[in-house]
Amino acid sequence: MRNRINGKQLNRKSDHRMAMLRNMASGLFEHGSIETTMPKAKAVQPFVEKIITLAKQGSFHARRQLESKLNDRKIHAWVADPNVPDSRKENPYFELPDADDIKFNRYGEVKKAPRLVQHILANVAPKFADRDGGYTRIIKTGRHRLGDGADLVVLQLVGEEEGSEASSDNVTGRRRQADRRDAFAASLGPVATAEVVEEAVTEEAPADEAPPAEEASGEAPKDDAEETSSE
Repeated sequence: MRNRINGKQLNRKSDHRMAMLRNMASGLFEHGSIETTMPKAKAVQPFVEKIITLAKQGSFHARRQLESKLNDRKIHAWVADPNVPDSRKENPYFELPDADDIKFNRYGEVKKAPRLVQHILANVAPKFADRDGGYTRIIKTGRHRLGDGADLVVLQLVGEEEGSEASSDNVTGRRRQADRRDAFAASLGPVATAEVVEEAVTEEAPADEAPPAEEASGEAPKDDAEETSSE
């Protein structure tokens, strides 16, 4: 008996589950998209939607409610991390801070960096000011996790995607079949159709030459006509 248990339990205790949802939501707001399994994505999606709706109010009371739902931690510290490659320091969803604005102490701990709640209020909420819901989307990648074979999906904020497979490396079987068909057609080279041959012959024929009189009139030669009459 469920006894009024709401939502997916994900085989975890309530405190562990809440901590996991908070961490996943924080990563989504920081990076704009995260990769996870389908059950986790469906569990955290309503949590993220409610946070964005609350942040759109922009009031001091809304800020305090966000701080009670999320851990207001420092974010984007990886922008100034020399161990992170430059290719991973690009984000199509938000404008990243400068590396000079992030400070570390002598022990390597983050001393100064943007805060999560302020980032949600200043950057995330204005993106959806004219949207009444549906702030996130789930994209199936077609890949599976090693070990248990769970389906991997991408949970991302809407607005910066291009196509139905944005921010995912998914290549479906239909797409692979179409690519093989195009590659085979390209290996055959150009195929000369009847129209192409006719256009080529017309271009090669000189325009000044007139067709022979016999062909133009469609009559038989004169000699042949005389021989026929004499017989």
